Amino acid sequence: MADPRGFLKVTERETAQRRPIPVRIKDWKEVYAERNGEVVARQASRCMDCGIPFCHQGCPLGNLIPEWNDLTHRGRDKEAIDRLHATNNFPEFTGRICPAPCEDSCVLGINQPAVTIKEIEVSIIDSAFDQGYVTPQVPERLTGKTIAIVGSGPAGLAAAQQLTRAGHTVAVFERDDRIGGLLRYGIPDFKMEKIHLERRISQMEAEGTRFRTGVNIGVDISWPELKKRYDAVLVATGALKPRNLEVAGRKLEGIHFAMEYLTQSNKRVAGDEISEQIHALDKHVIILGGGDTGADCLGTATRQGAKSVTTLAIGVKPPEDRTEDMPWPMVPNLFEVQSAHEEFGERKYLHSTVEFLGENGRVTGVKVADTEFVDGKRVPKKGTERILPADLVLLALGFVGNESESISEQAAVELDEKGNIKRDNKYQVAPGLFSAGDAGRGASLVVWAIAEGRAAASAIDEFLEGETELPFPVKPTDQPIAVYS
Repeated sequence: MADPRGFLKVTERETAQRRPIPVRIKDWKEVYAERNGEVVARQASRCMDCGIPFCHQGCPLGNLIPEWNDLTHRGRDKEAIDRLHATNNFPEFTGRICPAPCEDSCVLGINQPAVTIKEIEVSIIDSAFDQGYVTPQVPERLTGKTIAIVGSGPAGLAAAQQLTRAGHTVAVFERDDRIGGLLRYGIPDFKMEKIHLERRISQMEAEGTRFRTGVNIGVDISWPELKKRYDAVLVATGALKPRNLEVAGRKLEGIHFAMEYLTQSNKRVAGDEISEQIHALDKHVIILGGGDTGADCLGTATRQGAKSVTTLAIGVKPPEDRTEDMPWPMVPNLFEVQSAHEEFGERKYLHSTVEFLGENGRVTGVKVADTEFVDGKRVPKKGTERILPADLVLLALGFVGNESESISEQAAVELDEKGNIKRDNKYQVAPGLFSAGDAGRGASLVVWAIAEGRAAASAIDEFLEGETELPFPVKPTDQPIAVYS
């Protein structure tokens, strides 16, 4: 290590400053100001060179975190990005939108604030792009084998890049009009500007990956037909089926799933003309669900000029620090203040939704009640009902599986009890048919999607060639140390 006593000298945790709230809510640019290289290098020196780096266990990709922390501290930028790319195809994505389970596992976190691993990661890749270190890696030979990847989210893109570099001819099919999946239409620009996605797509195109947008597999091309055309097929369609809330008044106008709202907003920010508007301007907005998607809706509604935004969670407010039942190195469920939370709005906990109220067919309010626990179940407490005004209600309650009707019917694919595609320990669903990412494991983190995409690529390469040199970082049965909220 450059400084084996760095964690004793630098005990304060410093991250990039967020731009002033009055400024950033007026645009869609990323909330963080430009990162200071000296601060990043100083923070990297806090990495302890611990005997067992638990951050490796915390990261599904097995990122070589201590190595690129040390290289960053030493100012060896080219070597740092090479170490980072050795395990992660897209650190510009994970460095911005991953909740950093590696930091929850950081050994320094036992008695100090954890190393700013995520901050160092994104600084390495941004610097690498600026210095021209990120270039296409064109395969030296082609195998003559063809692979279709259905879905262009992080799992599909990671698998596509790995397989293209292995010499296979890869076509990525996306039903939307642009490549990126939830990276494109589920993540607001204030969290990740789309330039990061665009330049990675450009790199992949230069390497030989082919992209086909506006093609809905199962409709425009049947699954059996796709299997006939290609030597292998990877299903990486995500888990986009939203969890609904079946209470009285659900069919009133003005109640939408979060992804409907975020997708439309992202398209509008990209310059598209939207015919049917879901917009928060001058409206009282209620968001049901206190997770990352709810925070994305909050930040979006703030920038659209909402009159008020209230986020409702049915459960208790999480603690601000670890408790006895969440010891290190478990992934704790802690109270988090994201950038959107500090900008605007109100957060309420132990609020159960009883009914949606409306006039002339449109929502005007949400009847809520306190949450109480009866026989281990969360139910509305009688006598505590009240009405919150609402002109727009967004359901950010998570997802319940993938939209798998066509593949189930056309390819006789089996689903598990959660609606995910069943696959074996090498991501294979049937001979030549594979599944990776949320489509197989259920809604999860972008880092898990990339890890599964890389692992599925290894399995596909072995299926086609009889052997593989591609890494296999994670098995389908692997689970995080603790459940993510």
